[in-house]
Amino acid sequence: MADWQDPDDVSFMLDECKTWAVVGLSGDPTRTAYEIASLLQDKGKRIVPIHPSAPTVLGEQGYATLADVPFPIDVVDVFRRSESAGEFADQAVAVGAKAVWFQLGVIDDAAYERTTAAGVPMVMNTCPAIEWRKRRA
Repeated sequence: MADWQDPDDVSFMLDECKTWAVVGLSGDPTRTAYEIASLLQDKGKRIVPIHPSAPTVLGEQGYATLADVPFPIDVVDVFRRSESAGEFADQAVAVGAKAVWFQLGVIDDAAYERTTAAGVPMVMNTCPAIEWRKRRA
C-alpha cells in the first residue's frame, strides 16, 4: 500500500501538475467528484470533465473520453468503482498523461502495476483534499 501513496508522487501531482482530467465528473454538486473538482480549481488547477454526456462543469468544457481532449493532460483523476477504474489508467497512459490518481476507495493493483511499469506515477486510495489537509497538520 505504501507505494500507492508515495509522498513524492503525491507532491508531484499536487504541486507540479496543472491540468486534471476528472473521470466521472458531472454537473451534480452533491457528488464527491464535483466537490473535489471545485477544490482543484480553488488550488489553481484546470479541471477537464470526462463523462459520457460531456457536460460543461464548473465553467469547463467536458469531453466524452480522454482521447477526445485536444490538449495535454497532467493528471487523470478517477472517480469510478475499482472494477472499472483500470481502463481509465490505461487510457491515461495512452494519451500521454503525466500521472494517474485513483480516489479514496478505488484500488486496482493490476492497473497500478501497468501504469507504473509504463513510467507513469500513480496514486491510489486517497484524495487530494486529504493530502492537502495532511500538509496543514
